Amino acid sequence: MATTYDFPSDLRAGQEELHQVRAELSALLKRLPWSVEPLDGFSDHNGWRKVERPASPGWTADEQAEVEKLRQREHELAVFVTCHRFWAEIAAGDRMEARTRLKHAHGTTPADDTAP
Repeated sequence: MATTYDFPSDLRAGQEELHQVRAELSALLKRLPWSVEPLDGFSDHNGWRKVERPASPGWTADEQAEVEKLRQREHELAVFVTCHRFWAEIAAGDRMEARTRLKHAHGTTPADDTAP
């Protein structure tokens, strides 16, 4: 039978916000040009696969600030979740399973945490 973990609400909230921030950062990075600084495009056909990039206008100061803000928040949340006092209550051998369950607990109620 699977172990049930009673995650504290602040830990669940921190993990959920971490998911949201990572999704937002990923979406932003996909929208931005490939290079932070303006660079000419290039094409390299000499490697084992063809690599091409169009010219990049670079990122604006606002875009750079937004990426930095999201990365900073991601770091803060990762530290909060990883160092939460709850993990001291879990046996060392069970922490990986508990951490995995927390990562997949968003959108569920605490009673739903028993699902495999």
